Amino acid sequence: ERGELNKGKTGVFTGNYAVNPANDKKIPIWIADYVLMTYGTGAIMAVPGQDQRDWDFAKEFNLPIIHTVEPPSDFKGEAYLGDGPAINSEMLNGLNVKDAKEKITHWLEKQGKGVRKINYKLRDWLFSRQRYWGEPFPIIHKNGEHFAVDENKLPVTLPEVEKYEPSGEGKSPLAGIKDWVEVKDSNGIIVGLRETNTMPQWAGSCWYYLRFTDPLNRERAWEKDKESYWMPVDLYIGGQEHAVLHLLYARFWHHVLHDLGLVSTREPFQKLFNQGMILGEDGQKMSKSRGNVINPDEIVEEFGADAFRIYEMFLGPLDKAKPWNKKGLHGAYRFIERLWTLFQSREEKQTSNSPEKETLRLLHQTIKKVTEDIDNLRFNTAISQMMIFQNHLSSLNSINNDIFETFLRLLSPFLPHFCEEFNRQWGNNESLAYKNWPEFDEELAKEEEVEIAIQINGKLRGTILIGKDSEEDTVTQKSKKLEKISDHLKKGTLIKTIYIPNRIINFVVK
Repeated sequence: ERGELNKGKTGVFTGNYAVNPANDKKIPIWIADYVLMTYGTGAIMAVPGQDQRDWDFAKEFNLPIIHTVEPPSDFKGEAYLGDGPAINSEMLNGLNVKDAKEKITHWLEKQGKGVRKINYKLRDWLFSRQRYWGEPFPIIHKNGEHFAVDENKLPVTLPEVEKYEPSGEGKSPLAGIKDWVEVKDSNGIIVGLRETNTMPQWAGSCWYYLRFTDPLNRERAWEKDKESYWMPVDLYIGGQEHAVLHLLYARFWHHVLHDLGLVSTREPFQKLFNQGMILGEDGQKMSKSRGNVINPDEIVEEFGADAFRIYEMFLGPLDKAKPWNKKGLHGAYRFIERLWTLFQSREEKQTSNSPEKETLRLLHQTIKKVTEDIDNLRFNTAISQMMIFQNHLSSLNSINNDIFETFLRLLSPFLPHFCEEFNRQWGNNESLAYKNWPEFDEELAKEEEVEIAIQINGKLRGTILIGKDSEEDTVTQKSKKLEKISDHLKKGTLIKTIYIPNRIINFVVK
């Protein structure tokens, strides 16, 4: 539609008028240069005051432009697409758009001039393709009729051929493979011809998740008990390009399968999460034509799969688009190098002594943060916390044995190859994947609290308890919540704040 705006506007007044059923006013009917396939019959109801395309058309042919929604006073554009009170609309004047639509719909129904109806934008789904790959339709044509292939002869498989290019005649490449197309009985007599169109890729992508519940079954698509055990999918992570067609079609198939009693749940997916796209280093979508595509094989060859993996998780929030940056990849690699040095020092640093209070608190804070961040798909902040813990451990001369083992388990979903390597080096034959996830103690994870003196112009006016090493902004906000502090601050103008970490905050007031 937007592309049409770049073309010259053409239109012819037909000499005919439509009559507005609400006020009996005549509306001229024009033959114009475009229609909207998703808008009812495709004919356009033009509202120049509220649609820029219609405004452009009206200006071209000197048609009257009447606003039916009042723009804000600072609106400088032409057509106004926002909300606001109805104007030039008689009984609807003053109502916002939603309420105006509801009132006129109710009025038309009451007057017997219209019926409320939901107009769905579903269109026919063309399911056949004229190409070699894809699932063949299990249909046989005979004497102008068609029949389904017997179930005991399913699945119909593609023939092995040397050439599978299009035929050039608008037919599927399968149409020219005589031995496959002709279905013969035991006497070699042709009893029918196979359907030569194949299914689109949707045929597989609409139900692949169900096959995952029983992938090795050679007798049927899945066993009922396995499907009912695994389904529904708890979390579906996919790109926004899947948001309409794939998910709509997958749900459509699943509903049909449910109606047939073949699956145990009405809906296939419990929760959907759209992850952001990794852009090229130029900030544009990766594509061959732009020359900004990153080859993962080359990255793995140079930095290893774990560095590649942790870098992508550390880039930023999972749902946001973010550009690739090789400098960040070097940072991820250096983190792994520091971990390697730390874990290689286990033999010389290990001790069975109880960890220091600060180390124990940071350990439980790290377990808590990584656990909660994984649950909420905040991988980047989980990695940040593990970097903090690694820095702390690397500064110690001795480290409790259990801390080495626990930290390795926390890291394993993020750096699986690295962690399995050390797991074996330390004499553990069972994979980390089968070990219990570490649990945190809420009490041990609590920040150590310190008492901060609150001064106004150097005079003590109160104290607060707050987590050790808290940021100035945190201390300021908590201090201002005390009534006696807030009362003093209201008596003058705050000039500056002086903060001595873990000791004093002084508000200088004039």
